[in-house]
Amino acid sequence: MSLETKYTKIHSNQNRNAIIRVIPGHFATTHSHINYYVDMTILKSRKSEASAAAAVLASHYSMNTYIDTIVCMDGCEVIGAYLAEQLTEAGIMSMNLHQTMYIASPEENSGGQLIFRDNMEFMVKNKHCLLLLASVTTGRTVERATQCLKYYGGLIVGIAAIFSAVDSAAGMKINSIFHETDIPNYQTYEPANCPLCAKGQKIDAIVNSYGYSEL
Repeated sequence: MSLETKYTKIHSNQNRNAIIRVIPGHFATTHSHINYYVDMTILKSRKSEASAAAAVLASHYSMNTYIDTIVCMDGCEVIGAYLAEQLTEAGIMSMNLHQTMYIASPEENSGGQLIFRDNMEFMVKNKHCLLLLASVTTGRTVERATQCLKYYGGLIVGIAAIFSAVDSAAGMKINSIFHETDIPNYQTYEPANCPLCAKGQKIDAIVNSYGYSEL
């Protein structure tokens, strides 16, 4: 049976238009094994769902927060643009010259390092940066991203995610729409200590925040 036919929809309690699809199975990420794949394809790419997700995330930030740049990981640029709009309408201020927020994404070079090209550094250096991710399972991607932003002189004022299995990473709270408690019996394992592997259950797919590839 194709994984595409096994999904269940989960709606946000704060906005029913913010929807993720979860698929049970045995999946391998870069850093862990998980028993559910959280599919955000539609949420990240369709106007109504992306706008709804942005509205939920925007509610976590108060008017005394300055945000100059939303740094998007995992293909979250559409949500990031709506989030900038929602934050601006809510009265969140920017220190940028034109009083508007930048939407920026780091590049991953051939060595696996996150970098900003010279022409993009001004969007991060000495800017108040909100880090936006699709999914956080172990927090290691958050740590990589925050290290990158600090290297380029960014001031990290918050971390937001669509789904997070942890409450904090890199010493900061993660504000997320969906949590592991929204997915019954969601589990994440170190690859060397995965009970699904120990039982001989084959991996269904290799997954990351962009999608899955069935094996």
